[in-house]
Amino acid sequence: MPNAEQKQKIAAGQGFIAALDQSGGSTPKALRLYGVDESSYGTDEEMFDLIHQMRARIATAPAFTGDKVIGAILFEKTMDRDIAGKPAAQFLWEERGVVPFLKIDKGLEEEKDGVQLMKPIPGLSELLTRAAEKGIFGTKERSVIHAANPAGIAANVAQQFELGAQVLEHGLVPILEPEININASDKLEAEALLRDEILKRLDALPGTSDVMLKLTLPEQPNHYKPLVDHPRVLKVVALSGGYTREEANTRLAQNTGMVASFSRALTEGLSDSQSDGEFNETLGAAIRSIHAASVAG
Repeated sequence: MPNAEQKQKIAAGQGFIAALDQSGGSTPKALRLYGVDESSYGTDEEMFDLIHQMRARIATAPAFTGDKVIGAILFEKTMDRDIAGKPAAQFLWEERGVVPFLKIDKGLEEEKDGVQLMKPIPGLSELLTRAAEKGIFGTKERSVIHAANPAGIAANVAQQFELGAQVLEHGLVPILEPEININASDKLEAEALLRDEILKRLDALPGTSDVMLKLTLPEQPNHYKPLVDHPRVLKVVALSGGYTREEANTRLAQNTGMVASFSRALTEGLSDSQSDGEFNETLGAAIRSIHAASVAG
């Protein structure tokens, strides 16, 4: 069963979820944006050491607390490491008051019918069992929609809910993330198809199964309000999807009940070369602005 105190924090907390879950494929870009280029590491392990240092610096910053950050999504290698001498998930909850989640998807298949489904996840049951033992509250799993193709979107949503059912069986809460590419030429039409497909699946869920949704910020404000209000939805969070922090915040503030779950938009402006004072000031300003947009609705 999900931790009741953590569930209440997510359902009622006035804040947002930080996405600190860059995986192997996206880590080099995240490090470059942080001012660390490929010449700084020679192996994958050295690369993951450096990204963990960045994540630990964020998680231990004075502004990174449950007052404004209600949750954080971790990469598996982060879950398996310590932050400030404690296992990462334990540190986040016990020291920061931040609910820990785990990214479980292993990347995307090739595009078909206008979507990219998730690749198979080897050892999923073992991973979910280990996550629960480590104090993880929920999971996040991402697939992508590139076009308003009804068959593709139906398959995408079906896969998300099938995986979500496995997560629920392990006592964890899934964040289902069928992202819509912000550059899709028919983004508005894709959003209509996606909302309707998700509603059908939500209506079929057992009364004891609660899920979360992570969605691209919509073209029309409050387009996803029926999902926000659905009794089976614990929270709807928004991904920045390539928008700048300023634009993402502006769009988010127009959507009642949605809160942020930003990755790149959260870390925008942070640099390895900054002093602790500069780093903490920059991160603090980002957290305040994203929090304000998250609670504006």
